[in-house]
Amino acid sequence: MSRRVVITGVGLVTPLGIGVKETWPALCAGVSGITEITRFDTSGFNTKIAGEVKGFRSEDFMSKKDAQRSELFIAYAVAAARMALEDSGFVIDKSNYDRIGVITGCGLGGLGLMEKTILDINRKGPGRVSPFFIPLMIGNMAPGMISILFGAKGPNASIATACAAGTHAVGESFRAISNGDADAMITGGVEAVITATCIAGFSAMKALSTRNNDPQKASRPFDRDRDGFVVGEGSGIILLETLTGALERGAHIYAEVCGYGMTGDGYHMTSPPPDGEGAARCMKSALDDAGITSGRVDYINAHGTSTQLNDLYETRAIKSVFGDKAHTIPISSTKSMTGHLLGGAGGIETVFTALAIHDGIIPPTINLDNSDTECDLDYVPNIARKADLETAMTNSFGFGGTNAALVLKKYRP
Repeated sequence: MSRRVVITGVGLVTPLGIGVKETWPALCAGVSGITEITRFDTSGFNTKIAGEVKGFRSEDFMSKKDAQRSELFIAYAVAAARMALEDSGFVIDKSNYDRIGVITGCGLGGLGLMEKTILDINRKGPGRVSPFFIPLMIGNMAPGMISILFGAKGPNASIATACAAGTHAVGESFRAISNGDADAMITGGVEAVITATCIAGFSAMKALSTRNNDPQKASRPFDRDRDGFVVGEGSGIILLETLTGALERGAHIYAEVCGYGMTGDGYHMTSPPPDGEGAARCMKSALDDAGITSGRVDYINAHGTSTQLNDLYETRAIKSVFGDKAHTIPISSTKSMTGHLLGGAGGIETVFTALAIHDGIIPPTINLDNSDTECDLDYVPNIARKADLETAMTNSFGFGGTNAALVLKKYRP
């Protein structure tokens, strides 16, 4: 028999702030975290904007030695994990460490370190490569370091399903607990690739916004004048545990995770199918897993990247799943404020969805000034909305046609 799984701790590192207390109010106020890129010289680049994390100090969340040996994406994940654990009050010790696991999603890992190392080899030769290059570059060092620093020795993995990675990580962690393979999981997503190669690569695909003169207006999902997505960075980590365990220790419960779906499009390397068929099957799968009908969903945190094809095809997928009710469900894209965290998107958006249920407020889709005629649903334009939410869904879709969806609901005894 499957076990009920709840969220009892949340941690955030985003372009809107460090921690939930900074990020969540800014998100609900419709603040944009998109600014000019400061990480590298953007001369000659078509895109010069991104959602950078500001004021982050690795040593605030780990020892100085560990901070010096941690690539940025690792530090973001560790920081968000520490916040989630502290928020939950969950203690890992010898009595339970083998039942506590870590699964995180990350799309590109230490791309910045790889970029730097290749330049060093070309300039100085292979003898100058750091012995920490490989350990710090690989994506699974995020859950690895979380495990090492906090003593979690249960299931440990990193998922690299592009922009669906964070949601897949949460879904697989949910299943691990539900099926009895673990009693608690530290899970979510992380990404830190505001680098020359990342921006140049997505620019070459013509996927990025070039609204450089007005960065805060650049990410505009579902808007008629959208011209591409904006790269963001950061991490969102949650503490999942059995409902029984949470109740035994009197934990605060943000929301219950009750459904998870994953599908493949089998269509194209980067484009979803025009009818959104793969995404629709994914959402249906999550609903079936939760044992609820589409009519019970009160809110959808959309993938909503601000690209022409994704926004249109996700809209079609939602209509396919929810039918006539699609026009009455509030839908928002928080990427309008954070940018697109790629493999980390599902992590922060799971946190946002849980907080929306917990606090009874739906974050807006900012910069939605003129809706695309084919994107004609209720995207909660520009102003947050109070709502008593019982059940919500969050979507993530990635290159290669990989799809993930989660269903969360308000905890009821």
